Amino acid sequence: MIFRQFIRKMSHHFDYLVIGGGSGGIASARRAREFGNPSVCLIENSRLGGTCVNVGCVPKKIMYTAASLAEDFQIMPSYGFDAEKPPVYNWQRLKESRDAYVLRLNGIYANMLDKSGVKYVKGSAKFVSSHEVDVDGVKYSGKHVLIAIGGRPSKLGVPGEEYVINSDGFFDLEELPKKCCVVGAGYIAVELAGVLSALGSEVTLVIRHDRVLRTFDNTISSLLTEFLVENGIKLVKHSGIQSVEKTDDGLFTVNSKTGPITGQNVVLQAIGRVPNTDLTNVAATGADMDKGGHIIVDEFQNTSVKNLYAVGDVGGKFLLTPVAIKAGRKLAHRLFNGETNARCDYSCVPTVVFSHPPIGTCGLTEDEAKKKYGEENIKVYGSTYTPMHYAVCTHKQRAANKLIVTLPDEKVVGLHLIGISSDEIMQGFAVAMSMGATKKQFDETIAIHPTVGEDLVTMR
Repeated sequence: MIFRQFIRKMSHHFDYLVIGGGSGGIASARRAREFGNPSVCLIENSRLGGTCVNVGCVPKKIMYTAASLAEDFQIMPSYGFDAEKPPVYNWQRLKESRDAYVLRLNGIYANMLDKSGVKYVKGSAKFVSSHEVDVDGVKYSGKHVLIAIGGRPSKLGVPGEEYVINSDGFFDLEELPKKCCVVGAGYIAVELAGVLSALGSEVTLVIRHDRVLRTFDNTISSLLTEFLVENGIKLVKHSGIQSVEKTDDGLFTVNSKTGPITGQNVVLQAIGRVPNTDLTNVAATGADMDKGGHIIVDEFQNTSVKNLYAVGDVGGKFLLTPVAIKAGRKLAHRLFNGETNARCDYSCVPTVVFSHPPIGTCGLTEDEAKKKYGEENIKVYGSTYTPMHYAVCTHKQRAANKLIVTLPDEKVVGLHLIGISSDEIMQGFAVAMSMGATKKQFDETIAIHPTVGEDLVTMR
């Protein structure tokens, strides 16, 4: 009994205390250890790697790849393959191999922390003050404290929500649902709807307005909305979910504002995410938060409390793994390597939506550019075409590119792509944009023919 009381009174202090073992937290903790041997502790209550590794980017890309292979099967006969019978798809087999891969990544992250000399504590941290947390009765404190606790899926808040799964639950599905109703218009909703549809589910997508991805460039948003329907997804516009009922046959009825959607095997909601600040009692730190519970930070990831920082989804902006990693590492450079101006540049963030077809985007949308520079001070280049990938195919998928430049120098401030290979193309062009490339420099680059990307350096 005395020993247990002693343990509960123990307190451990570190130069750098990181709360959250996702991409941003791990990256910052490991990078800090490279400078001057600071003592670093990372606390995480779930599987290492955070949302991205466990229920986000990584398993999603595996499912996207499977869906893309299923789509390729449609054009195989046009390329001379005898493919009269569709292949038999085994969801369970892929789930097992996907889950095993994720489990290996969890172990790899643990090994990396160990090799870097980061103390890893598995448990649920609750803040008791701005620089101290409690984990099962043991106190941990830090001279510098980083909050990198991420977020979780929002709730629908309607009767029958217990019958609804979220994006996390998607990866727990043991079989491909025959019919699935997906609720949401953001990138998670369109990605999962696309995967399910390509693999053979009958998908209904319920959205509140007239198109998906409304925060993206209008051209891209409108085209993807068209493509979803062309690819077989039933789109229910100007609607919302009022309740969900389970019927006697074990199926579900979704009561929407525009009428009932019956006979659904699965109902999946992807309407957004909320920060985990309430689960860790961040309020005890005194840090300023917005109405949604996101921690407010400046350009250096500083909160309103001295030596308390936040990176990643908990900040509510740019909910992207590479952004969290970059911000976390830059913070470590500033705190432990004397690089006082080190910070993540949020002005040119490339991102991809693994929809069908994929989307790549970087910089300002056309509307944002007009608002920032004035309509008379920008110029828009664009093209819509069918990639050569589908040249001999009866089944074709259109693509589009859009380039937004400022006048008179025609500096590229926005680049938006939709179509096959947009995801891979965007990474290289993002480098050029981050260096301040102009349309003239794009034009002076010799095209690689025949490729999808050549359109970006031949556009007039």
